[in-house]
Amino acid sequence: RRGAWTLEEDLILINYIANHGEGVWNSLAKSAGLKRTGKSCRLRWLNYLRPDVRRGNITDEEQQLIMELHAKWGNRWSKIAKHLPGRTDNEIKNEWH
Repeated sequence: RRGAWTLEEDLILINYIANHGEGVWNSLAKSAGLKRTGKSCRLRWLNYLRPDVRRGNITDEEQQLIMELHAKWGNRWSKIAKHLPGRTDNEIKNEWH
């Protein structure tokens, strides 16, 4: 299935992970009954649905930290994201660009 995720699909994914935990994403997609790829499920969970994901504008302090860590590590967005709790590597990369 392509296109935007529906609320129903989001709820299926959230409930499945709550009951069974994260795992092999391809088999998770099939077991949950979603007509999505494992990669799509993984990205949806990590970037939008996880309870600890912070949404909203990047603060000045976060922006300063991103600049410092980028100077140190370059485009290693996942490594940088580990120092910004609740922020995703994709969100940080998009902020940089």
